[in-house]
Amino acid sequence: MAFGRSSRRRRPVEPVTLKILVAGGFGVGKTTLVGAVSEIRPLRTEERLSEAGRPVDDVAGVEDKRTTTVAMDFGRITLREDLVLYLFGTPGQDRFWFLWDELAQGALGAVVLADTRRLEDCFAAVDYFERRGIPFTVAVNLFEGTGRFPAETVRTALDLDPEVPVLLCDARERSSVRDVLVAVVEHAMARADRAREPART
Repeated sequence: MAFGRSSRRRRPVEPVTLKILVAGGFGVGKTTLVGAVSEIRPLRTEERLSEAGRPVDDVAGVEDKRTTTVAMDFGRITLREDLVLYLFGTPGQDRFWFLWDELAQGALGAVVLADTRRLEDCFAAVDYFERRGIPFTVAVNLFEGTGRFPAETVRTALDLDPEVPVLLCDARERSSVRDVLVAVVEHAMARADRAREPART
């Protein structure tokens, strides 16, 4: 019995799904980044900033900010037919850091989004991922009207290990964000490969 092409259809590929965190300081662009790249309507848990919250929410440098993430942002992007990333944006204020441990469970890696005007705001995220051994990439969000510094200058300022990728990006542009996410996955995979290598005697 002859088989036509229709009987030899490719079986659908079951994609691998990976979890990536997007972290950084208050107002650095995490919600924008997730929204720019997500192929689904992103889930957002934003609330309006109130006068009552101003004593605990430091808006220095982001005075025009009107809303804030109070739980997480969630989005999804298909990098390849067989690879899907689920993105979880963390809240930026100190008072919501208790959520980070829950969000970090099962994460392959993370993006630490940085603003060179307030570089110290991402120290906590860098420290968090270093202490927990979660691979991360630093992405410097290029806000309009801000000075641009070479990636190596940012690396030195943050005292990062040489293996940590540092990229410049525009959190509003899908292609720029996609490059950052690819770098996170490649960095995490390379680190996992090195961990599996037998120790040399």
